Amino acid sequence: MTSDAPHLRPRKTPRQIRAELTRQRILTAAAHVFAEHGYAAGTTNRIAERAGVSIGSLYQYFPGKDAILVALVDEHLARETPSLDEIAAMPLADGIRAVVHAAVDNHSDDPELLSVMMQQAMHWPEIMPLMIEQQSRHTADVRDFLAGHPEVHVADTTVAANLIVTTVGVVAHWLTAAPAALDPKSLEDEMTAMLTRYLTGGH
Repeated sequence: MTSDAPHLRPRKTPRQIRAELTRQRILTAAAHVFAEHGYAAGTTNRIAERAGVSIGSLYQYFPGKDAILVALVDEHLARETPSLDEIAAMPLADGIRAVVHAAVDNHSDDPELLSVMMQQAMHWPEIMPLMIEQQSRHTADVRDFLAGHPEVHVADTTVAANLIVTTVGVVAHWLTAAPAALDPKSLEDEMTAMLTRYLTGGH
């Protein structure tokens, strides 16, 4: 996922293991800084200090904290739904559980950071097309998964895939990041049962 806006693009893509580890260290540090201090106070100096790199090294990878946040949002969205390769051979209920688990696990990992990411990202019109792009890819994978299971009884698998991806994402976000968050395992079980019944017509 890339943006046309220069201030939201990383400055370089690591091609060596050491460079990728440095990039990941910066992103991990930024996640902690944004969660602890909020976005406004989450300066690049704080991020560089937390990552154990110089501010110059940080700027070799990212032009600023906006680009760092976009990279975090990108990674979050990429983890939202397993790829078709991961679920293609699974039975229907197992594949749906994998989709649900990925979303619940992704949202319950660090709700404070997730709140910062989503609130800030919504202020940038450049980010919405990127989120739509990721959503489209996830939906296509789920649609293709459903098409491979004859026990699925829905009128339109494209509509069903959109419903599943959107429902799982929204429910996982609100019910795992809420102050009175639900138990992730129970939430996963109930959502899997609900969606499987919907797809099979209760059979």
